[in-house]
Amino acid sequence: MSESQDGTASAAPFGSASQERFVLSRRYAAGTGGVRGLLITMLGDYVRPGGQPAPTSAFVDALGRCGVKEEACRQALARAAADGWLIPNREGRYTWWHLSPAFQEFLDLGAERIFGFTAAQPEWDGRWLVVLARAAETNRAGRHLLRTRLRWAGFGNPAPGVWVTTHTDRVVEAEFVLDEAEVREEAQIFLSEYLAGGELSILVRQAWDLDEVEQEYEAFLAEFARPPSDDPLVRLTRLVHAWRRLALIDPALPTQLLPQGWHGARAVKLFHRQHARWEPAATREWERICAQMR
Repeated sequence: MSESQDGTASAAPFGSASQERFVLSRRYAAGTGGVRGLLITMLGDYVRPGGQPAPTSAFVDALGRCGVKEEACRQALARAAADGWLIPNREGRYTWWHLSPAFQEFLDLGAERIFGFTAAQPEWDGRWLVVLARAAETNRAGRHLLRTRLRWAGFGNPAPGVWVTTHTDRVVEAEFVLDEAEVREEAQIFLSEYLAGGELSILVRQAWDLDEVEQEYEAFLAEFARPPSDDPLVRLTRLVHAWRRLALIDPALPTQLLPQGWHGARAVKLFHRQHARWEPAATREWERICAQMR
């Protein structure tokens, strides 16, 4: 397939992005929606492990199997280069895509989170990270940033302007969101402990919609108990893509704060079992479609 119509220009290694932004806003950048989300999944699954560039045709082929049209694929690649994710290299009529150093690190961190995600916080010392922050009614963008990115960072919202998490190591991430929402100067961050009052289970239900997360786990278990496709690329991509989303929306609370019979534990086992089964064939297929252009 000819790639002479890519129209891509060379990009600086980091493009318009910075290493700090990739690292600190990794949950935002790793959003699972649309073609961009699928492209990130494929870059993480197939390009990152081998460290080898891939031709446009491989992405067109693989994303096409997932229902993405060729034009949308090429647009996603061009935008990825503009955002500093990828570095295009023209060889005659063909374009090969390399990961930028910053995006390589971003994907490495993403892989650690995806494959290390256990649907529960393994150890908890009983302390909470508490963020008090509000954005003015006129700051609609800031309000959206607080609501979406703090949730993606695992924070719950039990009361207006109050955000809590059991992951006390996420101070820097919270500060980054506050800066982007332009509310850092008016916000406060605390480390706190529960001393007395109502049951913590009430606070948890007020802060997070665990019923919704549980339904997502049930859907995951139903979809991936069997291969969702005979195509090795499609089934692995869909598996990892779905798991990325669960790792994004689940706050990963300590076991003592989770409902009994939490489906997350079963989903973790299923993900790792199916990934181990499906990954070798998917990798071979990716290498095959890349080799066609060599």
